[in-house]
Amino acid sequence: MVVRTQLRGGEVTGLHIGAGNVRRYFPKGVRVIELQLDHLQIQCGLSPQFWKGQPDIHDPRLCEWLDFKVVRRTGDHKQVKLAMTPAGRSVFRLRTEIAKQDPFAGMEPMTAA
Repeated sequence: MVVRTQLRGGEVTGLHIGAGNVRRYFPKGVRVIELQLDHLQIQCGLSPQFWKGQPDIHDPRLCEWLDFKVVRRTGDHKQVKLAMTPAGRSVFRLRTEIAKQDPFAGMEPMTAA
């Protein structure tokens, strides 16, 4: 799934998951998820608003990691899209790169007959 950073005044304040991603990937009513951030794994609480139209994650450790990995390295103080993939029940891996989809992936090369 694609998620994005939330910024206020150039400072990372959280991660916006999106309502569609919540319905598709998050077990209903879960209060805590685990995020794998490189070699770090943290637990993040989900507020009741997460399930009521505000699908955001706010955690100081997550914000520090995002600030270091995204904002400081790119120098951009704007929203950044990230890849977040399920890695178990209520466990997600967050990556700073979104793999570009190759429209020809999996196709055999043409050969002259």
